[in-house]
Amino acid sequence: MKFSTIANQISELVNKWVPVLETIPEKILTEKKNWQNRTIKQVVGHLVDSASNNHQRIVRLQYNKKLVFPDFQQDNDLWISLQDYQDEDWDNLVFLWKYYNRHLSHVICSLNLDKIENTWNNFEGTRVTLEQVIEGYLWHLELHLKEIECVLQQH
Repeated sequence: MKFSTIANQISELVNKWVPVLETIPEKILTEKKNWQNRTIKQVVGHLVDSASNNHQRIVRLQYNKKLVFPDFQQDNDLWISLQDYQDEDWDNLVFLWKYYNRHLSHVICSLNLDKIENTWNNFEGTRVTLEQVIEGYLWHLELHLKEIECVLQQH
């Protein structure tokens, strides 16, 4: 039940935010910045990276009791830069974010509950369970969507 609730919350956030994201003028997408000096395009790109990395963790932790998998947290800005989200086609980026999260919601709903205590170590060496990965993903998604909301309110 808990995980289907999280999956539903992810889907609800996507459904709420896609129409908002699709109507943001280019100037605001590329010029207004959050407290980390990232544009909205870069924040959404970072959220794609988060979905991608967490998707890998969620799937791999269901067949690895202890997962050895690199963390990207310490390299967030490098990932954003190397993928050039600033110059990415906005419609494609929103589409990718939308459907990656829809798939992630599906994966979370299909979770093998016998594996929720399997662990992964982040770059600081902290043990993180599959359950914590999923909870942390929702928290991270909400955090950055609130940042986008703050940037839009400044306009």
